[in-house]
Amino acid sequence: MTGRQPAGLSRARRAAATTARPGESRAARLITDGLDPKTWIIADTLLIGWHTSRLAGIGWGLVGCLFAAVIPLAFIKYGIRRGRWADRHVGQRRQRILVMAFIIASVATGAVLLWAFGAPRTMIALIAAMLSTLAALLAVTPAWKISVHAAVSSGSVAMLALTYGPWVLLAYPVVAVVGWSRVELKDHTLGQVLVGAAVGGAVAASTFALVR
Repeated sequence: MTGRQPAGLSRARRAAATTARPGESRAARLITDGLDPKTWIIADTLLIGWHTSRLAGIGWGLVGCLFAAVIPLAFIKYGIRRGRWADRHVGQRRQRILVMAFIIASVATGAVLLWAFGAPRTMIALIAAMLSTLAALLAVTPAWKISVHAAVSSGSVAMLALTYGPWVLLAYPVVAVVGWSRVELKDHTLGQVLVGAAVGGAVAASTFALVR
């Protein structure tokens, strides 16, 4: 669809994006919306930035967050307002491919800028891990709707464990809860969630460890 949507339709789309639909689990909706990829990306950039060089690291983290979360979210919200997709999770595969391609371009730009301005290697590794995870997900998405929620949450826990220590792996039940919410809402199958978590954890952790 193209062109500006009627105000009533736009409001309806925004409401549908933030509230539980009739008959669906409110808990699952809250988990899906509250622990979406954006939330994990913000946590990664700030926590890993702080561990890297305290306040200066948070500053670098905010730059990374701009290109990995803020700009992509603005693009998605723009698409919702234009009626191009129904909500910020972009469930339709063709639409998701377009959104993921845009996010990859944004994250790649952020990685280049961090490198050009002398960011700590750990921060560059973090953005590189996000980029490689997105590329892996984009490669699968045309054929199969792999879970981005599961991939990003799993990769986030893995990278935080590499940064702060293996005790962070105790947070993996949170990844399982995120996966449950995606299956409960019928946005993904169990297989799509399990494969997403495995791919996200493996690609993000290996890239982060190699680049760092």
